[in-house]
Amino acid sequence: MRVDVRNNNVDQAIRVLKKKLQQDGLFNELREREFYMSKSEKRRRSKAAAIRRQRREDAKRELEESGLGKKKKSRR
Repeated sequence: MRVDVRNNNVDQAIRVLKKKLQQDGLFNELREREFYMSKSEKRRRSKAAAIRRQRREDAKRELEESGLGKKKKSRR
């Protein structure tokens, strides 16, 4: 990963680097690897995340069907 420093503006370059690392998912991975997580705990967390995703999608779908929410184009 490369970030160019323009006009000796290091602060701007650091902000750009942080944004790129955030989009790459590095900070999330560091947070996950901070402590050991057993297989069963990984399984529980992934299942809970899947449930949250499904509930969010269901709520979004209900809003769209009722005509209250914005309809977005699907990227498929």
